[in-house]
Amino acid sequence: MPGNRATDTACPATTPMAAFLGGPAEGSPCTPGLGWAGEGPGTGGKNRHVCHAAARLEMGSLWEEFNRLGTEMIVTKAGRRMFPTFQVKLSGLDPLADYVLLMDFIPLDDKRYRYAFHSSSWLAAGRAEPAAPGRVHFHPDSPAKGAQWMRQIVSFDKLKLTNNLLDDNGHIILNSMHRYQPRFHVVFVDPRRDSERFAHQNFKSFSFPETQFMAVTAYQNHRITQLKIASNPFAKGFRDGDPEPWCGVPAGSLLGAMPRARATPLPPGPEKQEKGAPRSHGALAPAPQPPAVPPSFPELPAPTFQPLTCPPGVCVGAKPRTLPYPLQAFPQLSTYGPTTAPTFGYGQQ
Repeated sequence: MPGNRATDTACPATTPMAAFLGGPAEGSPCTPGLGWAGEGPGTGGKNRHVCHAAARLEMGSLWEEFNRLGTEMIVTKAGRRMFPTFQVKLSGLDPLADYVLLMDFIPLDDKRYRYAFHSSSWLAAGRAEPAAPGRVHFHPDSPAKGAQWMRQIVSFDKLKLTNNLLDDNGHIILNSMHRYQPRFHVVFVDPRRDSERFAHQNFKSFSFPETQFMAVTAYQNHRITQLKIASNPFAKGFRDGDPEPWCGVPAGSLLGAMPRARATPLPPGPEKQEKGAPRSHGALAPAPQPPAVPPSFPELPAPTFQPLTCPPGVCVGAKPRTLPYPLQAFPQLSTYGPTTAPTFGYGQQ
């Protein structure tokens, strides 16, 4: 696919296995050439165990479709998997050598972005935030022989993206509203004792421009949301059609989306046989007994009302307190005859 081709490195023409043989010429550099996918500047001088390596991006047409709309990847505090999943097909590795496969993510620029809904486009909104701690994600099968890596498609489906700067789960930390480019690395496990001297020769990096994306906490472009629902096999629940509406209820209303109540009762299950009872076979089974009627209870007489009385020595209400001075006793008022209301003197109110 044209979108999956770029500059790469290749070794001089030799016999098929001559490049992977040990000996005095082991680790000799390679010269630039063409391949499936490419790496950044400084591709020359690679170990012959990695200079023939080539990677082809799987689901390239789907990545291209997302890239035309502006790919967005969700980042959460707990970590979210990528979709489309980064998958590659490897070739050109030494079948008997050990390799480690890993990925990292680099910012595409030093800008922070915002989404303009009126124009359905991303606009620069200022300088980028401080770079998140750099992390790499190792493929869980690393290290493995080159034959194993080339036997099947390599999938980074365990990789998760997060925006939690204090994440301790090993997820890739990214800043929301920033653009990133995923990179794929093939590292040859050099068995020599002084392998540190050749560290810059023992790896090869690949990047695919169609895998660039914007890190977001929620999808901004509704077309990206629709495309992910239509192409993600785990989004089947979002693709199901609307349920049939109830009679007299509009199809788009909230009631129309509620599940229907069961119109007919479920058939009764088999009755549990009592312990010690004879087993029944076929037509000799006894007829089902009608349900027992619960016994009726006689009605109790209504209780008679009795005023609440307190025993002597029990005070109801606030606790009585001793007055600082005695109060004058007033005659009891009668509701059946005219009486004179008591008069209060100064200091007795």
